[in-house]
Amino acid sequence: MGLSAKQIETSLDALATLEPKMAAALAAAGYPEPRIRPRGYHTLLRTIVGQQVSVAAAASVWNKLQALLGEDIPPEKLLAADFDALRGCGLSRQKQGYARSLCEQVVAGVLDLHDLPDDDETAIAQLTAIKGIGRWSAEIYLLFAEGRADIWPAGDLAVQAGLHKILGLTERPGEKETRALAESWRPHRGAAAIFTWHCYNNPAL
Repeated sequence: MGLSAKQIETSLDALATLEPKMAAALAAAGYPEPRIRPRGYHTLLRTIVGQQVSVAAAASVWNKLQALLGEDIPPEKLLAADFDALRGCGLSRQKQGYARSLCEQVVAGVLDLHDLPDDDETAIAQLTAIKGIGRWSAEIYLLFAEGRADIWPAGDLAVQAGLHKILGLTERPGEKETRALAESWRPHRGAAAIFTWHCYNNPAL
């Protein structure tokens, strides 16, 4: 499960003692709500389904997949379904390829989502071996589903925009600068990421 409210508060309090601008933003915006997703195959499959479509469209595809394959959408059943049936649910050829890559690894036991490596970078490497799961998706999974405390998705535009606002930068930082700016925030960067999302369009700041 993701970082709890208490874990987020403890980490942000620690960061506020290191960074006065973080302390000021925290005083203005308050603590963010936790972002928690279930650990396992379904969360990654939902990530694939939701890529480059609206929340409503992704929910529609998910509901159709459940109607076709059963509420749990077992990976074996998805692998056995034919192209047209999955296309009828709204899965493009590309997304079918991604979904099958995930299901094949789960069914073969190559990927055990309940026993990923403890090292964050090694876990990210395992997740990005799935077609359609890039670094951002892997980082979001590890933060929201596993509650890994030091995940920092520096390529996320909202993280960059939030950092721009919190630190009062002249312009939104790129991925490399975003990564560098938070280096001293280890091991609390997961809570910092959640706080940047909380701040980037917050009218209090």
